[in-house]
Amino acid sequence: MKNYIFTSKRLGFRNWTLQDVDPLFQINNDDSVMEFFPSKPSKQATLDFIYRMQKMQEEKRFCYFAVDTLENKKFIGFIGLCEQSYLKELGTFVDIGWRLIKSVWNQGYATEGAWACLDYGFNTIGLKKIYSVAPEINVKSELIMKKIGMQQIKTFEHPKLVNYQELSPCVLYMKEAKN
Repeated sequence: MKNYIFTSKRLGFRNWTLQDVDPLFQINNDDSVMEFFPSKPSKQATLDFIYRMQKMQEEKRFCYFAVDTLENKKFIGFIGLCEQSYLKELGTFVDIGWRLIKSVWNQGYATEGAWACLDYGFNTIGLKKIYSVAPEINVKSELIMKKIGMQQIKTFEHPKLVNYQELSPCVLYMKEAKN
């Protein structure tokens, strides 16, 4: 039995284990999954990501959670919340993001999981605002942002993508907690 921090109807959200390194590395090396990223993470970078998420979960009670389907306990990628600091005008902010294995695309998992993470972030952690960022050309991620009720704040040149002309124009969305 997996130890889930919270669940949605079909998904379990948990902290990372070292058994997730190889499956996440495989997801990270799928050309379709990584279409809107400048490069694919190495195995070491994948391991470093998992360690960073474990530490963030321990310190903040959130991270980009490892996600399993509840039906068969199969790891399908991540959906969750992560602190970011690359936008000077926002300072440190919480981003919602997702990366799922291609075989589960178009089944509503990203949207379902994002809704669950918003609920967790606002109602369990007590966050006031959650943001989301994607390159303008990533219309699939932008559609999920809209489906979960986020509002577009602006478009901007991503400071970490300035050397990637096609990826650097990004959209910034935000959702506020209901008082």
